[in-house]
Amino acid sequence: MSTTKSSTAALTLAAIGVVYGDIGTSVLYAVKEVFGSGHVPFTQANVYGILSILFWTLTVIVSLKYVVLVLRADNHGEGGLVAMLALASQSVKDRPQLRAGLLAAGIFGTSLFYGDGVITPAISVLSAVEGLEVVSPHFKRFVLPLTLLVLFCLFVVQKRGTAGIGRFFGPITLVWMLSIALLGVAQIVHHPEILAALSPHYALGFLWSQPGTSFIILGAVVLCVTGAEALYADLGHFGKRPIRIAWFTVVMPALVLNYFGQGALLLAEPEAVKNPFFMMAPDWALLPLVGLATLATVIASQALITGAFSVTKQVIQLGYLPRLNILHTSVHDKGQIYIPFVNWGLFVAIVLAVGMFRSSSNLAAAYGIAVTLDMLITTVLTFFVLRYGWRYPLVLCVASTGCFFVIDLAFFSSNLLKLFQGGWFPLLIGGAVFTLMMTWKRGRQLLNDKLRSDAIDLRSFLDAVFVSPPTRVEGTAVFLSAEQGVVPNALLHNLKHNKVLHAQNLFVTVCNHEEPWVGLDRRLQIEALGHDCWQVTIHYGFKNDPDVPRALQLLRGHGCAVEPMTTSYFLSRDTVIPSFGGGMAPWREKLFAQMHRNASAAADFLHLPNNAVVELGSKIEL
Repeated sequence: MSTTKSSTAALTLAAIGVVYGDIGTSVLYAVKEVFGSGHVPFTQANVYGILSILFWTLTVIVSLKYVVLVLRADNHGEGGLVAMLALASQSVKDRPQLRAGLLAAGIFGTSLFYGDGVITPAISVLSAVEGLEVVSPHFKRFVLPLTLLVLFCLFVVQKRGTAGIGRFFGPITLVWMLSIALLGVAQIVHHPEILAALSPHYALGFLWSQPGTSFIILGAVVLCVTGAEALYADLGHFGKRPIRIAWFTVVMPALVLNYFGQGALLLAEPEAVKNPFFMMAPDWALLPLVGLATLATVIASQALITGAFSVTKQVIQLGYLPRLNILHTSVHDKGQIYIPFVNWGLFVAIVLAVGMFRSSSNLAAAYGIAVTLDMLITTVLTFFVLRYGWRYPLVLCVASTGCFFVIDLAFFSSNLLKLFQGGWFPLLIGGAVFTLMMTWKRGRQLLNDKLRSDAIDLRSFLDAVFVSPPTRVEGTAVFLSAEQGVVPNALLHNLKHNKVLHAQNLFVTVCNHEEPWVGLDRRLQIEALGHDCWQVTIHYGFKNDPDVPRALQLLRGHGCAVEPMTTSYFLSRDTVIPSFGGGMAPWREKLFAQMHRNASAAADFLHLPNNAVVELGSKIEL
């Protein structure tokens, strides 16, 4: 029992740093943007109304929707939009058209994650460094350079992994939470009447008396819940209990106290609206607070960057992106990975965002639209999981998700008003990634259809070969092929040029499934083809780490021993030449061909040894 309590406490502390880093830094800009928009007249009644809206937004969206409902929709213990997408698509697998629509919506939501991944580090770090302007106006010219320097250092250290610094995430973020809570309490004690805004009637009164203004400011109010999707995304790392404990005991109380502290400050000093968070602090604490805020935003950005690596790997294994160079930064934790292309692609986009928008207030106009659309898609997918996966009554499913759908739709609609003020930027990034994903998926489908139509049946081919068998040489040959039961091009080339066949031949196909984990008991499917030849199918979930040599070691108990020193791997790679009008628009065919040529060798992704042979096959016309 003592060990369990200790483990829960450790996981809860870690969850505070990883899960709540993003939402924990929203206090830097949420209140400032609501009152700084110019749409809300500065009156005591409006301060009470806005604080009440912020509190009940946190309660409904984070506490009720994510912590209570969405965390229940785990996919074998895993969370995140990819896990939810897999769960929803499996729930409606007997409805092909509906399944295709959900897959498209889920992949688009996943694509928007990259847009969010650009805006979040930019606005978080920039809003923290802008605290220097409160210290002295002379520091204003250093804000952008310092922001870019902090971001550059953050992305440079990614290749070293987070194992070394990750242990400090929880304690630093806990200090941050305690600090923002104390800042809030210091203001509330002077105006304790501000706590009356906890009553929902202030929020309802504001919404009722100013419906037009309320709709407009929802685009700024939603800033207080950006990062809420991390609760679900990190479910597999920490579990439900630590995430819930961290939210209700530490994070939510700290956020509420700070928001109400900012409201109390505004009642006393309306001019503090230009940056109420930093103006809560006494002069002696300003510089330390700027430093702590910068650390907190770096941690929030780190968690999102790590999430981008993880999501990319999952999407690759689902077949929506080409195989990229994936480096493992830890010998103990396979979840710690580094993808150079994603890392520096994000950094370039973030530099563009900081250079284009130049302030956290301008970035706030671009923030929110991708988050709210992701929240809306999550709600839709949750409905289909409840209805078709868990077989709950229709009335219960509509009741449990309908309210959240209306709220998410209202927030998204409000953010659409900011489309031309910067909201287009994350949508542009998400749309570009979505186009890449769908083009790759469609291109691979067309390519596989072409390969299948020209394929030679493997069993029949081997029977014909062994009528007059070629010379057999010692060792084991592993032929990797995308399709089961067909002759790999690499085998044809080996017979044609080398005129030999290995003593033992394995025809291996790797299958990825729409579930997070496939256990070792289901890893291999083996079929004997005779003449010391086997058809081997290796099964992986989208969270599994593909490792073909390690998987083949499981063959020892099936009469087929694979010795690493005498095993050669043959991988067929086809050159794609697009033919216009062959199933995709010409520009998409060219894009797919370019992606195919630039994709890293599959040997890197599948952990094949250095003696793997990449055999160039025949040209394939789409």
